Amino acid sequence: MAFPRARYPQLPAEIVSNPEIMGGRPCIAGTRIPADAIVAQIRAGLADADIFRHYPGLPVDGIEVVRTWALDQGLSLTPDEQSR
Repeated sequence: MAFPRARYPQLPAEIVSNPEIMGGRPCIAGTRIPADAIVAQIRAGLADADIFRHYPGLPVDGIEVVRTWALDQGLSLTPDEQSR
C-alpha cells in the first residue's frame, strides 16, 4: 500500500529555546521534547529506532539534529560509564 503524499513540505527539525515552553530548556521545535532527553537516550546506548519508539512525535531528522546540537554545545554523546 502506498502512503499518501504530504500536502506540505516537511521542514527540517531544529533546536529552539523559548522561556514559555518547558521553562526555556532547548527542545526540538514543534514538540515538547527536550534535546537533553534525547542526548541522555543516546548516551544510554539506545538505538535510533528505540528512541523513536519512546518519542513518537520526534521528527524523522530529530535525532540527527540533536546530535549536531550536542556537539556544537560541547556535550559528549559517548555512553556514560556509570550506566554500565
